[in-house]
Amino acid sequence: MDFTGKNVLITGGSRGIGKATALAFAKRGAKVAINFRSDKEAAKQTAQEMQGDDHIIVKADISKPNAVEALVNAVVNEFGSLDIVVNNAGIYAPHPLASTNYKEWQSTWKKTMDINLFGAANVCYCAGQQMIKQGGGRIVNVSSRGAFRGEPQHSAYGASKAALNAMSQSLAQELAPHQIFVGIIAPGFVETDMAKEILDSEVGEGIRNQSPLKRVAQPEEVAYGILFLASEGSEFMTGTILDINGASYLRS
Repeated sequence: MDFTGKNVLITGGSRGIGKATALAFAKRGAKVAINFRSDKEAAKQTAQEMQGDDHIIVKADISKPNAVEALVNAVVNEFGSLDIVVNNAGIYAPHPLASTNYKEWQSTWKKTMDINLFGAANVCYCAGQQMIKQGGGRIVNVSSRGAFRGEPQHSAYGASKAALNAMSQSLAQELAPHQIFVGIIAPGFVETDMAKEILDSEVGEGIRNQSPLKRVAQPEEVAYGILFLASEGSEFMTGTILDINGASYLRS
């Protein structure tokens, strides 16, 4: 896969899946804009590790609609165009119904939806507007197997990813006439900072054993799926949800 001359925006691009994806795009010739919310040092470190020149880091909290618009405008102003967007930013906050008070329950649901769903939707809108003007583009949204099998104690996360799938497939149909192609990846557990606490806990071994490979995914494996859906030749896969879970959950 060659992305020479392509301009890429990755939300939540400073660590985990986002970092692996940024490194993979840069290795294949793309110019990459790494969006981060608060950890500037992690974003700078990722940029330093990337091959090639002219990569940028852009601070923005995608839960804020105005910040999303400013983010996309900043990338377009710097690069001149926007060819590929990866909606990777997300949160995974526990809120077990039996032990979470009502105020915390509402707060977690709002925070999760604002980032995982509404933030991604707003990025799709702002980037999609730019892609329509320039005659095409690619959007890859990072979902989860939790959208299908459920997420105990993380119900807002599961709901946000299920809604992300539905939105993505709707946009795939709507934007195809504009030569904008929308793909979705649905990883299981991945060896990232976000999953570290649960993977290091007493249930970690059980999670790894859900896959016949007896492990969880590495970020680079998920990044490869993102690159595949963003690559030339995958146009007829628009609307596809690509499972990357090591056969830990198989949809019929």
